[in-house]
Amino acid sequence: MARRPARLAVAIGLAGRRGRAYQAGMVTTPSTLAGRIALLLSLGLPLVGSHLAQFSLHITDTVMLGWYSVEALAAAALGASAFFVLFIMGAGFSGAVMPLVAAAAATGDEVGARRLTRMGFWLSAVYAALVLPVTLGAEQLFLALGQSPALAEAGGSYLRIAGFGILPALVVAVLKSTLAALGRMQVILWTTIAAAFANALLNWVLIFGHFGAPELGLRGAAIASVAVQIVSLALVVVYFERDPALSSLSLFRRLWRPDVEAMARVFRLGWPIGLTQLAESGLFSASAFMMGWVGTRELAAHGIAVEITAATFMVHLGLSSAATIVTARADGQGDVRGLRGTAAAAALLSGGFAIVTMSVFVLTPEPLIRLFLDPADPEAASIVVIGAGLLAVAAAFQLADAAQVMALGLLRGLQDTRVPMLIAGLSYWAVGVPASYLLGFSLGLGARGIWYGLVLGLALAGGLLILRFLVTLARRG
Repeated sequence: MARRPARLAVAIGLAGRRGRAYQAGMVTTPSTLAGRIALLLSLGLPLVGSHLAQFSLHITDTVMLGWYSVEALAAAALGASAFFVLFIMGAGFSGAVMPLVAAAAATGDEVGARRLTRMGFWLSAVYAALVLPVTLGAEQLFLALGQSPALAEAGGSYLRIAGFGILPALVVAVLKSTLAALGRMQVILWTTIAAAFANALLNWVLIFGHFGAPELGLRGAAIASVAVQIVSLALVVVYFERDPALSSLSLFRRLWRPDVEAMARVFRLGWPIGLTQLAESGLFSASAFMMGWVGTRELAAHGIAVEITAATFMVHLGLSSAATIVTARADGQGDVRGLRGTAAAAALLSGGFAIVTMSVFVLTPEPLIRLFLDPADPEAASIVVIGAGLLAVAAAFQLADAAQVMALGLLRGLQDTRVPMLIAGLSYWAVGVPASYLLGFSLGLGARGIWYGLVLGLALAGGLLILRFLVTLARRG
């Protein structure tokens, strides 16, 4: 037993000398703005890369299904939106595992790290079992939500298959959170890149029927997604078992034994994270359902525009996570000046990138949208026109989206999560969703009106979360 904390200590290593020194407490928060920006970039860029690699899985599905048919693209947009809502809620438990395991690792508590990770598995499995009936009955759900019978049937057929990937996806998320807590970001990145290549290959084979496989279209994309989740899980499990430092955790031995205390800790921290993530992702999923009421072409254009804007969001998300780390460090040292400086540096980085993306969305929307479509498709031209209009609206919410995710990161660094959860629910569901419906249908603005509602919800969330951070900061002097 005496050797185990040492083994766990070996597992804790961040890529880069500066990252290791910062984690170990050897570097204080820089005193200059340039230094703070450099620190945020050094911590944030690896996280951005991991998020983008993960997101490439969804981009691949969207592009290949867009090449296959507009109907398949629209159905996948509907089914994938529902899948993501279900997944992101359950992923709150993996989000809780990360800080809990990091705290255990900091004290060499190998037993605690193992218990918390295992109970993350348990909670993920229970959640996956509870939502499986929803995925199996998705067609009826889509019909009840007002989708056309053809679209509901196609979207339901996709989700009936893809739903079996929720459990392996959630378990992979828990394992990746543990790896991140132990500083193994490179493993997360390379595993995700391998999964992205596997997903592209399987999509090409199963959607279009290459290498003698049947042409399965939409169902092929769903099968590929489940297969990739299983392959990803296998890769991460093998890594844990083969790495000497990590194998000492014995994560998969006596896995069937419950641990009520550890499960309660993961649950208490995980449900607010899950609900916060659900509030925002649910806003965009609700907009997909409403877009389905407008028309198939509008839904297809919406799916493409969401994929493009989500890719830029991954950059803000990575920078936000870095801001959480630096803010928590400064707060622990009682460095109020450092807190203010970190917030200013984070705002400059995220705001600067938002301005760049705004320019791209306004000046060159059509080339971006055409990447997702077969030029020979007779409906491609009309979808490009609709999508360009949506990206023009998306330019308006780039700053708002950057503000809300960065403020969330700063607040989590101050260990403030429950009030942000309430703000997210209010902004997205009491304002954003109703505004999308009123502007899109009651005022007859159609697809653009639905996206104007997104702008209002995100802008309100950004403003309130920034205000919450400033108030919390003022209380610290």
